[in-house]
Parts: sequence; structure tokens; C-alpha cells
Amino acid sequence: MSILAKGITKTYKSQKALNNVSFKIPKGQIVGFLGPNGAGKSTMMKILTGYINSYEGQAKINNINVKQNPLDIQHKIGYLPEHNPLYLEMYVREFLSFNADIYKIQKDRIEEVISLTNLNPEAHKKINQLSKGYRQRVGLAAALVHDPEILILDEPTTGLDPNQLIEIRSLIKNIGKDKTTLLSTHIMQEVEAVCDRVIIINKGEVVADKMLEELKKNQQQIIHVELDYSVELEAFNRLSKVKKAKEIGLYTYELQFDTDIDMRSYVFDFAHDIGLKIKTLNRKNQSLEELFKNLTSK
Repeated sequence: MSILAKGITKTYKSQKALNNVSFKIPKGQIVGFLGPNGAGKSTMMKILTGYINSYEGQAKINNINVKQNPLDIQHKIGYLPEHNPLYLEMYVREFLSFNADIYKIQKDRIEEVISLTNLNPEAHKKINQLSKGYRQRVGLAAALVHDPEILILDEPTTGLDPNQLIEIRSLIKNIGKDKTTLLSTHIMQEVEAVCDRVIIINKGEVVADKMLEELKKNQQQIIHVELDYSVELEAFNRLSKVKKAKEIGLYTYELQFDTDIDMRSYVFDFAHDIGLKIKTLNRKNQSLEELFKNLTSK
């Protein structure tokens, strides 16, 4: 097991940042660790990397207790914090050489990580001359310089423009093929683009832990129907498997179903039976973003 969190509880004064959080991440998975701002994501990251050592519960990296062996686990982890700590007056190669010295790594590894993170066009510059996207690449290169088995990335795409987002996501997915990766974010599209599994945390507690494919498979079916006249919402309860009905426009309704069966024919029959005509009828699945919103707004 690459990462183990068991009953992690962290309290700041009277506020619980984490409340009995547990999960296991096996080798080779890319896991999205999601939650709204203030949910406890960064606190969990800092515990796993040894930056916070005052907490209840147990954290292990490759079966090594983090609290008891913080220096040992730092050799196994590549960590990119939310606020990428860079020495802006250093040149890119100079900064990576500085990090290599800390880990006592051979200097030829510097060129490897520059190539791996596609930094070659900007590697001759000072860090303060780089765009935000390239600075994130420098941070990733620094996290990779000692060839860690595990990557922990805290909000790695914050503040990037759309093109930079695509580039960094692709880079993380490529790097993650050979490493266990825990990726903190509050952006569901990030997870869909990169991750194998999703852990959602809200108010310091895990509210969902599923493989991405399983989440997609179990998405609610949503049907939008526009009729030629209004209907009392209670009337839709006659439909089988209907979970919720709401009016979203003039004579237009959103119906949520808990079933994989296409319910459009049933909605058509329902309208016919009550003497109404259907003007439009569309089916869609609940997006993962909507699922995230539902789980974190309770």
C-alpha cells in the first residue's frame, strides 16, 4: 500500500480540520482528492508529507509511519505545495541543482527532469522571467528530481490559463503512469481529465471514495421535458423511478431518475395519458461537477 491514512483527526483550537479521515491508495493510482476551499485538503497533504506532525490517527507512506520517520518518507515523496515555493532569482537549472544537492542526487538527473517536464525552451532563464505555467513545471521538476515513488500535488493548476491547464494536466497524467499520485483540487474537470479514482472531502470528512468509472456509471439520469401546458409537480410521481421533479422554465421540467433505463419513452407515455403534447424531450446524465456540488453543499 503506497499511502495509508487511518482515523486522521486534526483540530485547530476548537475547529476540526479533519475528522476521522481514512483511505488507502495502492501503487500506481492517480487519485483526485477533492473538496471545496476549507474542506481540509491541504491539511491532509501536509500530514502525509510530514509538515504537520501533531494529529490523531495514523499516516503511512510505503508502510513507513510518517510521524515517526518524517525524513525517511520525504525521500519517497515528491511534493508540490499549493503555493509553489520557488527562489525567483535563481536560474531554472540552478534551482534544480540546489534541490538535487539536498537529496544528494547525480546532476545528470537535472536534464532528465527538464526533459520530462518539457522545460527545455525556458531552462536557461531565471524563474522570475517565466510564465505561471512554466513556474508550475519548475515546481513539478523539483518534486521529481529525486525520482520519488509517490507524488503529492496540492492544487497544481491554480491560476493557470486554459492552455496552461491542458499542458499541466497532460504532464501530470504522463508522469503518473509510473508513480502513485494524490492530486488535491476543487475542480471536477481536473479529475475527469487526469484521475483513476476520486476521494471527496467536505468539512473535514470523507463523503465519497469511488473509482472514476464507477462514479460515471452511477450518475443520475436527468430528463428535460417541455410540454404545451403546465403540470403540477406532484403528478410526475406517477412515473416509475422518479426521484425529483422541478420546474425550470415555462412548461419545462427537469426530472431526475435513479435508473439506467432510458426513461424518455415513459415520459412520453405519461404526457400522452394526461392529454398533453411534448414539444422537446432531452436526456442527459448528472455531471460529476453536479455530484460534487450535491455532496459538498450538505
